[in-house]
Amino acid sequence: MSALNTVKYGPMWTSALGSHTLVNLASAPLVEQVMRQEGKYPVRDHMEQWRDHRDHKGLKYGIFVTQGEQWYHLRQALNQRLLKPAEAALYTDAFNEVIGDFITRLDQVRAESASGDQVPDVAHLLYNLALEAICYVLFEKRVGCLEPTIPEDTATFIRSVGLMFQNSVYVTFLPKWTRPFLPFWKRYVTGWDNIFSFGKKLIDQKVKEVEAQLQAAGPDGIQVSGYLHFLLSSELLSPQEAIGTFPELLLAGVDTTSNTLTWALYHLSKNPEIQEALHKEVVGVVPFGTVPKHKDFVHMPLLKAVIKETLRLYPVVPSNSRIITEKDIEIGGFLFPKNTQFVLCHYVASRDPSTFSEPESFQPDRWLRNKGTENSKVQHPFGSVPFGYGVRSCLGRRIAELEMQLLLSRLIQQYAVTLAPDMTEVKSLARIVLVPNRKVNLRFLRRQS
Repeated sequence: MSALNTVKYGPMWTSALGSHTLVNLASAPLVEQVMRQEGKYPVRDHMEQWRDHRDHKGLKYGIFVTQGEQWYHLRQALNQRLLKPAEAALYTDAFNEVIGDFITRLDQVRAESASGDQVPDVAHLLYNLALEAICYVLFEKRVGCLEPTIPEDTATFIRSVGLMFQNSVYVTFLPKWTRPFLPFWKRYVTGWDNIFSFGKKLIDQKVKEVEAQLQAAGPDGIQVSGYLHFLLSSELLSPQEAIGTFPELLLAGVDTTSNTLTWALYHLSKNPEIQEALHKEVVGVVPFGTVPKHKDFVHMPLLKAVIKETLRLYPVVPSNSRIITEKDIEIGGFLFPKNTQFVLCHYVASRDPSTFSEPESFQPDRWLRNKGTENSKVQHPFGSVPFGYGVRSCLGRRIAELEMQLLLSRLIQQYAVTLAPDMTEVKSLARIVLVPNRKVNLRFLRRQS
């Protein structure tokens, strides 16, 4: 829809959402103007439907829902042990352990297929990997997503995320008075309740562990390892704040990596020459039979470029928003009053031909320096900002990048990936986050060492 509006109106137009007027921006220079004028406490969409659920259930607001100074203090606590590349590197062994189990599961799924090498729903398998990985990083807890039979509470969580996202579309656009009469609000709340119940169970277990360690050995005897353990034992976060925030972090840590990896494998399958170049790069740094480490990715520019190009074509969140609350603001030569809500149309901006040549095509080369190609010229820094910008940028960016680099390098090291014979073109579908519109069925052919 945004792309059609850009053709009709240019890179800036207004639209209405209920009683709100939104100003839509769909070019890199306009996105930059808004983001560079953010204050100390950037405000994005008020997440009204998420707030309604928290208020309805008496839950503390999490990092996505809080605003202002309250958001800033929560964010400062959560930044610890997550935001710097060196801190993200601490989770390498945890990720590699989960990825090893994922490859075992992948081989089981392949063996069960008629041809012995197909994975009929790659996104589903990668979703399970991402949930297992983020639970292990946040809670130091394995939740069984990669077992042949997934535990019931984990399966309920996975179903509930889909339920919440599907019904949130209706909850957003229908008036509140319809909630008692139509099924969408009830389904939406049920989805969230199950998500919080899953998170709370893991948090309660961790709180008990920390308390037991404190009683047994005192503050100096605590062995801090996982992320939640660190925040609780350092008293940077109360258990109630954790219950408000961690289910949101779980959600954010799953859709992002699983969808991006699905799109990356789909495009590598369609571009065997890029895939071969990537395989050569990976085995040149990490020979067959060895497991990559964090430091190896400095020597894999094409791997990083593949992930960047995938995120340019498919930003996980196709649009988000900013509300500049402190002052009137000038954007594109127009003066807007404070509290104007700007919608940043990342999907359209990152496919803008004035920013990227041949923007619809998958060309990782455009992110490589010293290639001397037309596409390797310096890009506009706000042409593709999949992790956001500034103090409100993605909290989990570094661990998401690490997880994607570790998984993609190990898959391309071990398999040649091709489209299944019945696989036709896949389009993107906005379901709050950007997802494939159909199952992605790929063949994973074992390479010989």
